[in-house]
Amino acid sequence: MAARHGGERYAAQNRRARHDYMIESTVEAGMVLTGSEVRVIRLGLASIAEAFAQERDGEFFLLGSHIPEYRPAGHFNHEPDRPRKLLLHRKEMDKLMGAMRREGMTVVPLSIYFNDRGIAKCELGLAKGKKKADKREAEKEKDWQREKGRILREQNR
Repeated sequence: MAARHGGERYAAQNRRARHDYMIESTVEAGMVLTGSEVRVIRLGLASIAEAFAQERDGEFFLLGSHIPEYRPAGHFNHEPDRPRKLLLHRKEMDKLMGAMRREGMTVVPLSIYFNDRGIAKCELGLAKGKKKADKREAEKEKDWQREKGRILREQNR
């Protein structure tokens, strides 16, 4: 469990998402998990690098996430790559579905963490894919901010 953010511990992060997509907005969703999945997520072994959320029959599911089997669970184990149901309010679902249908946006998981009550949550981002030029522009801006910080630190010495 690497980073802490406002009392939340990240169990899994999709660092590549902010590089590959422009995140328009974020929403927090609950997840329907089995006990063995929660154990593995707490160990920080879950991967959401290739994951995305998709609507099926009026419900959202997290697809492409990988949560490896928990060996001590024995025959009570889970399937590592199964679709996991996401719990959202109806208003949030309608907003996400509307943006996906109208504007061709994608819903990507940004992180999985445990809130202060110990409940697993998934932060979803409503995203639009970046073009290669956009990625280059973002990289240049990041480099410039880093260089500017160095220059200011040198002047203050």
